Amino acid sequence: MAQIYISLGSNINKAHYIQCALIALRQHFEHIVHSSVFESEAVGFAGNNFYNSVVAASTDMKLHDVCALLKQIERDNGRNAHDKKFSPRTLDLDLLFYDDVICDSPAQLPRDEITKNAFVLQPLSEVAPNFYHPVAKQTIAELWGEYNNPQQKLWKVEFSNP
Repeated sequence: MAQIYISLGSNINKAHYIQCALIALRQHFEHIVHSSVFESEAVGFAGNNFYNSVVAASTDMKLHDVCALLKQIERDNGRNAHDKKFSPRTLDLDLLFYDDVICDSPAQLPRDEITKNAFVLQPLSEVAPNFYHPVAKQTIAELWGEYNNPQQKLWKVEFSNP
């Protein structure tokens, strides 16, 4: 069984699409743990605020199958494959870790934005505080404790898990 961590993000009909993602992820993965949901301003473009969270799960699926499934869930929820990186989106699912694999294909692992964005690192620290980042050589809790980017503000929102 591989331990995986997936970030969830949406800034179009946010609560609806985060709930849809959770329902889909529960259908495919075991031992789901869901972080709090945080709201934050868009980073990299002017747009509606995002909801972000992280899911920890276990899977027997191979890495490339997990990546393909996440893309399919995005498409099933209205995400266009041609959306630009910094643009509004119904659903964004990014694989952050697949065990301690380090690679660039089929996805960048560990995902570079883990250490750069509070909207990834804070919810990740809730579900994986003791997970050891194989590149940064620190636990997620240590990385979050040292994080300092006052320009990225986020706050917890009330959210009912489906």
